[in-house]
Amino acid sequence: MDQLTALRALRRVVELGSFTAAGAALGISHSIVSRQIRQLESQLGAQLLNRTTRRFALTAAGQEYYLASRDILDALDAADRAVAMHQAQPSGSLRINAPMAFGTLELAAWLPDFTRHYPHIHIDLVCNDRIVDLIDDGFDVALRLARGLPDSTLVARQLGSSRTLAVASPAYLARHGHPATPQDLAQHDCLMYSSGEKPAEWSFTDAGGAAHKVAVRGSLQANTSVALREAAVGGMGIAGAADFIVRDALRSGQLVEVLPGYTLRPRTLYALYPHSRQLSPKVRVFVDFAVQHYQNHRWD
Repeated sequence: MDQLTALRALRRVVELGSFTAAGAALGISHSIVSRQIRQLESQLGAQLLNRTTRRFALTAAGQEYYLASRDILDALDAADRAVAMHQAQPSGSLRINAPMAFGTLELAAWLPDFTRHYPHIHIDLVCNDRIVDLIDDGFDVALRLARGLPDSTLVARQLGSSRTLAVASPAYLARHGHPATPQDLAQHDCLMYSSGEKPAEWSFTDAGGAAHKVAVRGSLQANTSVALREAAVGGMGIAGAADFIVRDALRSGQLVEVLPGYTLRPRTLYALYPHSRQLSPKVRVFVDFAVQHYQNHRWD
């Protein structure tokens, strides 16, 4: 016996005053309603209704049971409505992990537009340059800039691609000269991103598609590209950084592109989230918004 169905039948009988009316409201026959309540009484081992040929009345146990079950059904209906509303209008806390530079310079620039579209979602943004475990650390979604992703049970949605540029300040280049080829970088002070896969090896592609790998060294390595950018602006050396990190400094003339005939390997932006048959609406709308944003705002 489906106890929940029987509870709903009992409520309809009591509130509508007859088995026939209850059956009509539930879309079943009055005999099925009667059978459901008899089965419920049998399961409980107690009589809920005193029946006559024309009338029925709740027993003392039936009255108590009806009131308690009514509260249960009301709570279930309220829960159903809350879920339906949540599906229609995503809400709640969305915990996001992102690299430090991307989170502060790029993501924060378009998050206000996202929250205007979804005002009932509260953003909890955590920026760092270490790889977190989404499930163990309690994140709903992570954004990653990478040249490749390791095998994982996570869903990876590709959002876009970011150019990586070699840059230096005019003052540094005036002192040390302009490198003409990637191999010339071996004679320069190169500022290295320590969280990269191979910080001391930079890979370039020329206009003809040929690859050029060069071993570099320098007086600074850091785990955030923002620090490398500022060091490059200060004339400390040549840095390799994503376009969105150095874009403003290039526009202002604080930095200039080095080796413009060559390109460093780009990085791909991914949204990562746990696999689920029922993806949370707040995660779904965030990822969809990010996909649309980078379709409309190409980095390269």
